Amino acid sequence: MIKNQFLWMGLFLLCGTAIAGDDKPYDPTVNGREQIKAAVAKAKKENKHVLLQIGGNWCSWCLKLNKLYNSDSAVGSALNDNYVLVHLNHSPENENLDILADLGNPQRFGFPVLVMLDGTGNRIHTQNSAYLDAGKGHDPKKVIGFLKDWSPEALKPPKS
Repeated sequence: MIKNQFLWMGLFLLCGTAIAGDDKPYDPTVNGREQIKAAVAKAKKENKHVLLQIGGNWCSWCLKLNKLYNSDSAVGSALNDNYVLVHLNHSPENENLDILADLGNPQRFGFPVLVMLDGTGNRIHTQNSAYLDAGKGHDPKKVIGFLKDWSPEALKPPKS
């Protein structure tokens, strides 16, 4: 009987690891300000924007969105061509409340919430990710549309 319990526990843990994967994009030990500062410097150098995905490894929707970035080549290209991605942690270990206050308290929209910074670190947009949802995940077309609509190229003034 005990052997069966251990067998089931082992299978449960194995399946849970396979489903969740080892992908934990949020690191509560990282200094959020330093993380953003480095991303802004890189974005400025590469003529990109910074995309802050705020949430935590506890948030299934945050992990789903991160998985979409990595599994859908069109989404990944739209992201990597135009943005430096930062997973800004918000969890009991590190809430980053001072940074969130500076960003206009975007957590009011739930998680994940997306905040866009330009190459100088100025906030240019906050996106409630619920508008990018479809069913039990995120709609790749909506995510691509969002990324393209707020890309550095899209925000350039029209030439006259």
